[in-house]
Amino acid sequence: MTDKTMHSEDLVKVAIAALEEIKAQDITTIDVREKTSITDYMVIASGTSSRHVKSLVDNVLEKTKEQGVRPIGSEGLDSGEWALLDLGDIVVHVMLPTTRQFYDLERLWQGAEQSRAQQGGERE
Repeated sequence: MTDKTMHSEDLVKVAIAALEEIKAQDITTIDVREKTSITDYMVIASGTSSRHVKSLVDNVLEKTKEQGVRPIGSEGLDSGEWALLDLGDIVVHVMLPTTRQFYDLERLWQGAEQSRAQQGGERE
């Protein structure tokens, strides 16, 4: 999974920085360690267009690879409505706002620890 050891919290920071670098919207981090064994964190963000969604995921992929982290898998990179990047310790979801509202992953994982600092911080 990774070429070198990186703590999941550090990987979240790399992913968020990559998303912020090209203007992702409404970035939310959900700690799901107590809810599932498949991953530690989910990072959810919105893009403004299909092209933007793809660019956001591509940037996360590039920045995490620079840290020696190889993805386990990805989905939806062609459609542009919703892209998923599975980095093992974290899963990154990037969606168009309407798709994000429809699937409402934040509510689905309700009860999981949500990082409010990340959720609202980009609107300052």
